Amino acid sequence: MLRIHFTPEDLVRTRLACRPDPLWEIAASLHRLQSQLGRWAHAAWYRDARAAIATQQLGAVVRTLLFPLFPRATYFPDFLTPAEAGHGLKSGLDAILDTPPARVRHEIGLLAQVRNVPTDMYRLADKDVRAELVASLRKYHNAAIAPYSDRMQARVDAECARRGRDLLHGGAEALLGGLGPAMRWRAPVLEVEYVGGVDRDLHLGGRGLVLIPSYFCWQKPVSFADPDLPPVLLYPLASEGPVPEHRPAEAPLSALLGRTRAAVLLAVTYGATNSEIARAVSVSPANASHHTTVLRDSGLIASHRHANTVLHTLTPLGAALLRLPDQDRQITVPPVTDSDVTGVT
Repeated sequence: MLRIHFTPEDLVRTRLACRPDPLWEIAASLHRLQSQLGRWAHAAWYRDARAAIATQQLGAVVRTLLFPLFPRATYFPDFLTPAEAGHGLKSGLDAILDTPPARVRHEIGLLAQVRNVPTDMYRLADKDVRAELVASLRKYHNAAIAPYSDRMQARVDAECARRGRDLLHGGAEALLGGLGPAMRWRAPVLEVEYVGGVDRDLHLGGRGLVLIPSYFCWQKPVSFADPDLPPVLLYPLASEGPVPEHRPAEAPLSALLGRTRAAVLLAVTYGATNSEIARAVSVSPANASHHTTVLRDSGLIASHRHANTVLHTLTPLGAALLRLPDQDRQITVPPVTDSDVTGVT
């Protein structure tokens, strides 16, 4: 178990990242490719990622370079997920490229203690070799992660809407107390069921904590191994399960959304309850409830119990719909298979 110790200053400085971290998502997605755990929840992505990796001839790079660097183990090098990636993929890759060679050698040595690594892995201390790694990470991201960026952002937006309400109504302690089930807030300590059964303590010492919701992280949170790095905690978003295959694709959206229902969908952008929707759209709470039921049944919003109310947030499909310039356009949802094929070719 990871025990994260907070001071009053840490509670004030704890924050929630409201965009996916591209390098942490690369790491977590590579773990998904190496395991059947959580395959059902990422079935469509697994199918699409394998196809993209094969089409773009990235199989050898994934198997011989990325899998050894990002093993499903209790450790992988911290320099591969720098804090700069919170500002975008380019910033994160630039930080990897600028990592001091001594740190690269040290962390590859730590990796060798938990997994057999190819001898030439130490060559990553050479900036030119690291540039090749950066190019490979960018290609993998473009092939396997970028096509799902809208869906990932919609899920993170929904998470931020829920957690933001916890923070607004109960402060940082309410935020930390609602993160379960793998995390338990026992003030002033956040107890985290950690990958691999690791048992250690992390004292924040006034630095605060960045909570990073992750699309590909599965079941148990992850943090840096080095306690001196800026504290972060990557934690899994609650699984939605596979996307249903049946959607009324033959009906134009104009038949689904009239002016009021479109306004209701827009009101849900950052999360809203029925009462808030009713005030925003100038309808009765009962009318708002009717519209949210239709939108939920159509797969455009999701509803979550929040304290004594129900909080509605956009699904990836709903978020995509709001970005469409033509509301008469038809939307189809790609069918999801639950293939259990293993390995990367």
